[in-house]
Amino acid sequence: LASSGVHSNGYSLVRSIVKHAGLAWNATAPFARDLSLAKALLTPTRIYVKPLLAALKATPHIVALAHITGGGFPDNLPRVLPSGLGVALDLSAFNPPPVFRWLAEKGDIAQSEMLRAFNCGIGMAVVASEPNADEVEAALRAVGEKPVRIGEIIEARDAERVATRGTLAL
Repeated sequence: LASSGVHSNGYSLVRSIVKHAGLAWNATAPFARDLSLAKALLTPTRIYVKPLLAALKATPHIVALAHITGGGFPDNLPRVLPSGLGVALDLSAFNPPPVFRWLAEKGDIAQSEMLRAFNCGIGMAVVASEPNADEVEAALRAVGEKPVRIGEIIEARDAERVATRGTLAL
């Protein structure tokens, strides 16, 4: 499920990037011309409780939820999976909002670090088994969400539980 922006993750890095870019907080955001930099970067964290509770009532097939917070994908996705399982993320399945492109460019941040420091536009991961994925997606759409399939569960050793394919559109 989409994030509303940076949420509450990586703000030490964000402050460093803004300082390095030489921008004032009241300057126009280069990635959101109708907002100040401060207002754009401090977009409130999206709260997922209401749509997720409604989807959980509509289908019993949501098996895990992972809020993509500090630690990004590599730290948060494995927390909701049993040992021996991991995730193969398809990075070409979603387009990070412009704020993440700006941060990556101005901070010269590698893709792997972007995935660890930020949500890159995905604020909540909803896990369902493949045979039930369509039903879960329909339940989420019925409550106004626009879910995007970003990967699949795979067998994985504990050290390498998040694999990626494709590249982020940064």
